[in-house]
Amino acid sequence: MNNLSKNFFLISFLPALAYWYLEAYYPIKVAVTGGIILSIVEISLEKFFTKEIHTISKFNFFLIVVLGALSFFDNKGIWFKLVPGITALAIALFFIYQNKKGKGVMGDMMVEMLKGKNHPLIQIIGLNGLKGWFQKMERDMGYLCLFYGIFMIVIALWGSSDQWIFFKTIGFYIVFILFMIAEFILFRNKLKRQQEKFLLNQYLRQQQMRKRMEER
Repeated sequence: MNNLSKNFFLISFLPALAYWYLEAYYPIKVAVTGGIILSIVEISLEKFFTKEIHTISKFNFFLIVVLGALSFFDNKGIWFKLVPGITALAIALFFIYQNKKGKGVMGDMMVEMLKGKNHPLIQIIGLNGLKGWFQKMERDMGYLCLFYGIFMIVIALWGSSDQWIFFKTIGFYIVFILFMIAEFILFRNKLKRQQEKFLLNQYLRQQQMRKRMEER
């Protein structure tokens, strides 16, 4: 449960769906109010299931309340619809900043999990190599979130509510799945090259040891 609480968090899917549905049938103020109420429900569910609230969830909830209030009093939904884009930009900056410092959530987690263990991945690619790869993936995720955040702001400003909710939910999942498939293929190719290099080095060492034994 501790690991779940550190890595699981919601990012305003329920408030976005509530706003999109209510906006189609009711005034903006009703839609925004529904979105804010669902954001309270969402963050309460996260607290109930994980026993804590992730920093990103707190930041996102703050945005929903502040920008939702602006939409309520301005009677324009544009403020509320900016939340996903701004949240994505914040996540992007976090990943990129951590990468510049040589840190990474997933990389550090993998090092802690595999430290002191005779895992095949460590033998082939090395602990530092594995950490470096996950840091690279986090950097790529940072750039993905950066472009996604900019795109969502553009959609919020000039797109329809249907386009906005699509890219907020299903569209995001499609892009993220394609991203993970691409990262997996790259990792598999790198691992294959490292494995060939590892086997070659093992063969050369065996040949050297055999030669030394013959010389004796």
